[in-house]
Amino acid sequence: MTLNHIALYVVDLQKSADFYKHALLLPQLPEPFKDGKHVWLRIGPHSQLHIIQGNKAQEHDINTHLAFSVKDLPKFMAHLDKLGVRYGSWKSEPGKTTPRPDGVQQIYLQDPDGFWLEVNNDRF
Repeated sequence: MTLNHIALYVVDLQKSADFYKHALLLPQLPEPFKDGKHVWLRIGPHSQLHIIQGNKAQEHDINTHLAFSVKDLPKFMAHLDKLGVRYGSWKSEPGKTTPRPDGVQQIYLQDPDGFWLEVNNDRF
């Protein structure tokens, strides 16, 4: 079994799509609906993130999050800094990382709808 896609139901499709394309650097894919309510993004060789318009604003807990790995976490953090995207440790310490017991460093940030994202330097 392999992961095919994750769907996020969002309030503002364009704002969320821009965030994932620019802050997380995810490439956009063609989507079959062509109804202005869907954006598909590549998150892995055979995996996608489907963003769907129509949700109402709500609060999300950090324990429910998507996690992405990057080769160079400090470089990615500098990218977020240039964009003015807030991030921090698990304990919400701005600009700080959280070490996992296995030595992997993590940061946490929220997308425009408040969905939590982890970005770490786990090996690919």
